[in-house]
Amino acid sequence: MEKGLSNVFTAFLSPSAAGGENILSIIISFVWLLMFMVFFLYPSFGQRMQLSYMLRDLERKLNKLKSIKDEIRQTAIDTIKKVGKPDFDPTPEVDRLSEFFVIPPESMDPYGIVYKLEHILEIGELSYENEVKKLAPIAEEHQVKTLTNLVEIARGINTLYRVVRHYYLLGKKTSNIYLVLQIQMIMPQLVEIAEAYRMASVAFSQGQPIGDSIGVLVAAKLSDVENKKRYTVARDTMVEELELENRKVYVVRAIGPGGTVGRPGEAVKNLVESLPENPKMIITIDAGLKLEGEESGKVVEGVGVAIGGPGVDKYKIEEVAKQRNIPLYAFVIFESIQEAITPMRESIAKAADVVLQKVRKLLTEKVEEGGVVVVAGIGNTVGVG
Repeated sequence: MEKGLSNVFTAFLSPSAAGGENILSIIISFVWLLMFMVFFLYPSFGQRMQLSYMLRDLERKLNKLKSIKDEIRQTAIDTIKKVGKPDFDPTPEVDRLSEFFVIPPESMDPYGIVYKLEHILEIGELSYENEVKKLAPIAEEHQVKTLTNLVEIARGINTLYRVVRHYYLLGKKTSNIYLVLQIQMIMPQLVEIAEAYRMASVAFSQGQPIGDSIGVLVAAKLSDVENKKRYTVARDTMVEELELENRKVYVVRAIGPGGTVGRPGEAVKNLVESLPENPKMIITIDAGLKLEGEESGKVVEGVGVAIGGPGVDKYKIEEVAKQRNIPLYAFVIFESIQEAITPMRESIAKAADVVLQKVRKLLTEKVEEGGVVVVAGIGNTVGVG
C-alpha cells in the first residue's frame, strides 16, 4: 500500500502528469485510496455514515406516515361532523379514542380463554361504539357502526405511527444500526399498509363496500329470492330461511349496511341448536389473503371454518359442528391485505357469482333433496344492505 501511495505522489509531481486526463485520473485514484484507508482503518466511521443515511431515510418515511395519519384523523372528524352534527368539536374525543386499547385475557391457564376473550372484546366493542354514538347524536344506527369503523381506522394508523416512531427514536438515541436496519427493511410494507388505511377511511366515510365485504355480498345474493323468512339470531346478525335447489338453506350474515361483522359464530351456534334436525353441512364464505403473484378474486374451496379475527366465532362453529358431527366446507376469495380494507374492486365483486355457482353445485352433489344446509357469509357488511 505504501508503494502504491508513493507511485501516486511521484506520478502527480512528475512532468508527464501535466496532461488533464492524467491529472484527473491521479486525483481519482488518490481519493479512492484515501477513502479505502479511512474505511479500512476506521470501520466505525463508515458505520456511522451508513447509520446517518438510514436514519434520514426513515425520517422521510416516518413523516409520510404522519401525514397519512393526520389525513385519516381529519377524515374521521369531518365525517362525524357531517353525519352526526354534534354541537361541539369532536376533535379531542377522536384523539382520545385513537389511544383506546383492549387488554387480552391471561393465557397462562388456557381453560375457558375463548369465552374470556369474547367477554373482553364485546365490552371493548360496545364501549367504543357508545363513545362514537355520543359524538354523532343524530346519526342512525347503521351510520354509528360505520363511524365506529372509521374511528377504529384512525386508531389503527395512530398505533402504527407510534410504533415506527418509537423504533426510529430508539435507534437514533442508541446509535444501534441493527435496530434501525430491521425497521428500515419493513418500512415499504408499513407504508403500503398505511396507504391502505387511507383508502379504507375514504370507503367508510362514504359507506362503500370493501374487499372484506365479499362474503356478505355472496350471502346477500344467495338470499335474493322471494318467499324467504328473515329474523335475528345474534347481535347485529340475521338469518334468512329459503329454498334453494329443493334444499332448505339458512343464510347467516351481518345486518347491513352499517360497518359490522356481526356475531357469525354465535349466530350459527344458536341456529343449529334451534333446528329440529342437524344440518347436512355448514358452509362459510370469506375473503382470504392471497400470496404474491396470485390473482385477485380467485375462488378456492376446502374444508373447515373460513373466519379470520381473534378466533372466537371460529371456535363456536367448530365446537357445535364437532358435537353434532356436521361437515364443514369453506369457500375463500383471494385478495391482498390492501384490497381487503379498501373499496371493493371489480375483479373481487365478480367472484361473488362464481361462488354462488360453486355453492349450488356443492348442495346438489353432497346434500339430498329436502336436506338442511347452513351458509354463513363472513365479512364487514359496510355498504351491503
